[in-house]
Amino acid sequence: MLGRRDGPLMRNNGQSLRGSRIVFAIAVGILLGCAFAFLFPHGFFGSDPPAQGRRLPRTSLQVGSSPCESPERINMLKSELVSVSEKNVELKKQVRELTEKLRLAEQGKDQAQKQFLVLGEQHKAGPFGTVKGLRTNPTVVPGNSVNPRLAKMLEKVAVRKELIVALANSNVKGMLELWFTSIKKVGIPNYLVVALDDEIENFCNSNVVPVYKRDPDEGIDSIARTGGNHAVSGLKFRILREFLQLGYSVLLSDVDIIYLQNPFDHLYRDSDVESMTDGHNNMTAYGYNDVFDEPAMGWARYAHTMRIWVYNSGFFYIRPTIPSIELLDRVADRLSRQPNAWDQAVFNEELFFPSHPGYDGLHASRRTMDFYLFMNSKVLFKTVRKDAKLSKLKPVIIHVNYHPDKFPRMKAIVDYYVNGNQDALKSFPDGSE
Repeated sequence: MLGRRDGPLMRNNGQSLRGSRIVFAIAVGILLGCAFAFLFPHGFFGSDPPAQGRRLPRTSLQVGSSPCESPERINMLKSELVSVSEKNVELKKQVRELTEKLRLAEQGKDQAQKQFLVLGEQHKAGPFGTVKGLRTNPTVVPGNSVNPRLAKMLEKVAVRKELIVALANSNVKGMLELWFTSIKKVGIPNYLVVALDDEIENFCNSNVVPVYKRDPDEGIDSIARTGGNHAVSGLKFRILREFLQLGYSVLLSDVDIIYLQNPFDHLYRDSDVESMTDGHNNMTAYGYNDVFDEPAMGWARYAHTMRIWVYNSGFFYIRPTIPSIELLDRVADRLSRQPNAWDQAVFNEELFFPSHPGYDGLHASRRTMDFYLFMNSKVLFKTVRKDAKLSKLKPVIIHVNYHPDKFPRMKAIVDYYVNGNQDALKSFPDGSE
């Protein structure tokens, strides 16, 4: 039997068919692979959720950045990171505590500074009659770099960051001697003379009186050396600024004043400015309702006005606060632009005038001193010396501000209150002649 024998054409067709099947199988495999890659990008058994479009943050420790990191190493790095974070939180807490302690240390113990501790807090209004508002401003942070030489001197002279300060040139040498002699007799340790010329500096040194001579200043040295009472008085507002910037409260004093008690024992310290008054009774010293009568207005003829006699710019206690420094700046600026202005008038205008269109008033608290304790010479010569009861009172200071014959009246006051001469004041008229 003869076997079947395929021809060349059949062999070629079979080979072509097998090749087509192989190509088809490869194409199907590629398509299936693409489909599975699209549907299961992390494999069939991936446990992590998709992180498409998510970028891991870069940190200094790069925990788990390498697939070769052991679990122990990763845990150790995580533990270190937590420890560093906890230490950072603790350091921030310590810094906040130290900052708060420093802030509290810079606040004094007086009533005004205690009140400052509640600033910034919101409070509900209490029952009727119990609500009290804040009356003072916080003290400034001292800046010793303002005047290191003065700062060093004040550390030695001041008591509880307070002192009496007086400005003097050689024109008032006699009154200055009575001034510091009365201070020494009372036993007041914290006082300082700002010498405006070399003669006063040498005079104070020879009498063991604390003295400070300013560095040369061409702008005001000519006034300091040769100026009269009003001219020199205007300089104090510029000079006092450095004392306040250094964080010291100043009892500014003219030299036509006799001290009979320590004034620091009679201050309230609850206001930015605490000043003696030019008033001579309760109404003029502390304020009153003055009725203005204008008959032409008929039914509305009476207009009520509030009046108070001015504060004396020759004796006032001023605390180192922002409003206090602003007051000094305002007065000094106006006096520089208005050379004929009286410093006491400008001082009171800036302290009392309220805000109004075109003008921002000064937001400073103020207190009027007891006019029988911090006495002006009008009260003494017109009223006190003639009254049997009042003449037995012992004032804290007496300011000879109402009379031009200052030196003889100052000596008579010492003779009356210190030496006990009951006739020492009798020869003087009530006013000036």
